[in-house]
Amino acid sequence: MPVSETDIALAQRLADAAGAAIRPRFRAEYGLETKGDQSPVTLADREAEDAMRRLIIAERPMDGIQGEEYGVREGTSGRQWVLDPIDGTRAFIAGRPIFGTLIALIEDGWPVLGIIDQPILKERWLGVVGMGTTFNGAPASTRRCRELGDALLATTSPALFGDGQLHAFEHLDAQVRSTVLGGDCYNYGAVASGWLDIVVEDGLKLHDFAALVPVVEGAGGRMCDWAGDPLHAGSIGEVVAAGDPARIDDILEALECRGH
Repeated sequence: MPVSETDIALAQRLADAAGAAIRPRFRAEYGLETKGDQSPVTLADREAEDAMRRLIIAERPMDGIQGEEYGVREGTSGRQWVLDPIDGTRAFIAGRPIFGTLIALIEDGWPVLGIIDQPILKERWLGVVGMGTTFNGAPASTRRCRELGDALLATTSPALFGDGQLHAFEHLDAQVRSTVLGGDCYNYGAVASGWLDIVVEDGLKLHDFAALVPVVEGAGGRMCDWAGDPLHAGSIGEVVAAGDPARIDDILEALECRGH
């Protein structure tokens, strides 16, 4: 079914609820722990996801939920809310406001709505299939990039790539104008606003990328996996975002050298 104004309003309220849980913990007591996969988690992550889940259960009891911290709650509507309360927990614990809350609505495995919310800077990107992306309520647009050598590339960390993928990323890195490290989901908002040209990542999970797709594509960009296929619930986590869709073939060609 099409995304409704009610869906959008609920997504906005989810972001508001997450932000209200996160802000008191920022640069304050956040209760750091290490999960089984060695990634950090804080009270802010858990409290923000809990606040969002409670809202969804109260208002959309038939919808499913998939959250980074509390897993999957099955639904019966064919719709699923995918939540990452703090994408960029390492930035959060370092007091750097370049993390974000990610909220996606997925229908039959495809992202149809996405929010990237930075609750400290109070910056919010909203993307909905069939609509233009907004940044704090105003239209957002990617920028054109005439050739790969003009591009500003970003990734969170080369340490997150597998060996073959790292080799491919380095091949791409050698062909662009400059590369920025760090940023997590904030990089994709920067692509949607025309501040960055390309983001390339490896090893992402559904909660890491589902919300990003409607945001980037609604601003005029394109997202895909490293084979050029659209991103969906079954994608393996190799992610490309390009502000200018005309550069996708150049990016994918550079990444083809993995493992060589």
